[in-house]
Amino acid sequence: MTDPAPRLYLAITPPELSILYDAPTLGRLRALAEVVVAPDDGAARAVLPEGLADENDVLITSWSTAAFAPAQLVGSRLRLAVHTAGTLRGLFPKEVLAQGVRLAQGGSAPMATAVAELALTLTLVLLREVHSMDRRLQATRDWHQGGSGMLAHGIREQTIGLVGLSRVGREYASMVRGLGTHEVLAHDPFATSSEADALGVELVDLPQLCERSDVLAVHAPVTEETRGMLDAALMGRLRDGAIVVNTARSAVLDMEALTAELVSGRLRAGLDVFDVEPLPAESPLYGLDNVVLTPHVAGGTVEARLAQGAGVADEVMAFLTGAPLQYEVTAEIYDRLS
Repeated sequence: MTDPAPRLYLAITPPELSILYDAPTLGRLRALAEVVVAPDDGAARAVLPEGLADENDVLITSWSTAAFAPAQLVGSRLRLAVHTAGTLRGLFPKEVLAQGVRLAQGGSAPMATAVAELALTLTLVLLREVHSMDRRLQATRDWHQGGSGMLAHGIREQTIGLVGLSRVGREYASMVRGLGTHEVLAHDPFATSSEADALGVELVDLPQLCERSDVLAVHAPVTEETRGMLDAALMGRLRDGAIVVNTARSAVLDMEALTAELVSGRLRAGLDVFDVEPLPAESPLYGLDNVVLTPHVAGGTVEARLAQGAGVADEVMAFLTGAPLQYEVTAEIYDRLS
């Protein structure tokens, strides 16, 4: 008796499927396996069907996948789950790895580039005072009040400090180095000196990082060790006028302390993530001349979304052909995920 053809279940709602998986990528998946897509029932979340683990070899998930009990992944066939979005920790508890199911973050690499791009954009906007001039010019329609003659700062002469050399952190480091920034520092207890050397980055401790940086860019995941890591005391070490860029996770920072620094005008910031999302209308961050806000969109580009789907197809192909997975999540690295 021959083994059944591989079967793959896409637990993603149709609207989200359309921005993640174009026709060529879906064609690749269908050439590899029988593909079953969650029903188009108008629900906001795609629910895992009964018997999923006994009827499918591969599960593909994303933001629109409904939460499920780990026991639903226990069965006679399911051996791989690939997440199309960023971190999979909210959907797959660590215990899943002990159940014989391999996990992979197929969408993390394309998103890393997009997130680093927005971090760089916020850095440049704040250094060059683009936001200030646009707001004044739009409000006054006056050339001089809009900032004619204003002197801003260039990125090459700044000391850039990275909190975390995650995949996003490495992308951001490469970008600022590519623009000619002469001094790039980083704090990451898991990074080796050879890795830092290859990136052109100097590893320092966290207090030094804060004291020396003109721009502090946060690229660390939220773990027990990093939660609240950048506290009031460390932010107090930042020089007057320093810029904080956070496109990672709000919980890495003491947001109350950072907000106080921003309201006082001592620091500047570009923020994409917040303790409460959506950001409440009464937040004191609104209306500050020294702050640029974006609504948690750092990873969201058309190109990144389609590349996420393509990355998942690559992982499925590798799995079904016996090749190594490129973005496998093991028990050893699970707790360090973004």
